[in-house]
Amino acid sequence: MDSGNHSTITEFILLGLSADPHIQALLFVLFLEIYLLTIMGNLMMMMVIMTDSHLHTPMYFFLSHLSFLDLCLTSVTVPQMLENLLSQKKSVSIDGCLTQAFFVFSIVGIEAFVLSAMAYDRYTAICYPLLYDQMMSKQLCWGLVWVSWGLGFLDALINTLVACNLDFCEAHVMPHFSCELPSLFSLSCSDISINFTVLVCSAI
Repeated sequence: MDSGNHSTITEFILLGLSADPHIQALLFVLFLEIYLLTIMGNLMMMMVIMTDSHLHTPMYFFLSHLSFLDLCLTSVTVPQMLENLLSQKKSVSIDGCLTQAFFVFSIVGIEAFVLSAMAYDRYTAICYPLLYDQMMSKQLCWGLVWVSWGLGFLDALINTLVACNLDFCEAHVMPHFSCELPSLFSLSCSDISINFTVLVCSAI
């Protein structure tokens, strides 16, 4: 860490996508429409899968969870982006930024694990068609989903806890519309070698 004096940073400035007020208004309308369509599309997908008994299969079970995760991911990032597009002060506190980064990291991780479970489901259906119903039981499907959630949250928790020890000095402008862990590393005046190693191990 630098030995000189530096002010303590309590918040970050998110630059967003554009500084032009007219473009920001257009972007707000565009992303609001996309966000509402995303919410409606995912809710309809989940509702159809729940109500139609023909879709009560492992593949659609995992698809409904992916829809829910997509709903969560957009709700973690887009509302703040929409707020920043309309507000003059485009700032977020360090705690708020770390919280958002945790949820983004965990949801993306859970999605990756659920997609892996779907790949195993398709492998089982193709390679063992006669044993498929026995192998992909409801208990196993729920177990794979719970393991996905557990591993995703654990992975995000480890990375976020390590990031909580970072010190932030003079640089506090983030050229993004949401908080992500790699963008926090570039603003830190601490040694980020441990953070980077943990992040790479998580990715692998």
